[in-house]
Amino acid sequence: IALTLILLVVTVTLNRSGFLTRSALLESEYKERSSALAEACVDTALLKLANDPNYAGPDPFIAVGNDSCSILSVSLPSGGEQTIRTKAIFQEATTNLQVIAKVPPDLSIVSWNEIPNF
Repeated sequence: IALTLILLVVTVTLNRSGFLTRSALLESEYKERSSALAEACVDTALLKLANDPNYAGPDPFIAVGNDSCSILSVSLPSGGEQTIRTKAIFQEATTNLQVIAKVPPDLSIVSWNEIPNF
């Protein structure tokens, strides 16, 4: 009986840790997807700025395959730089990006940060 009880405890513990690991991996995958979507919106905003230096957003729905992201704002040039803010949600994982780029035609990236909330 003692051996059965020990084996049962070990089995339950291993199953529980496997379940929690699988859940953590799934959450990590969701975060990667939301990050990729937010980055796609940054790229879209940079393209729109290259085509129209006066582009100021917002663009609440950018289709990326079967998913979407949002360009929340593109600030007016300040000191030769523009701030782009994007947001993407995949499942329950959210990514908010704030990117500062030089004004057109250069559009080089000055900073790229994930922000907890806008």
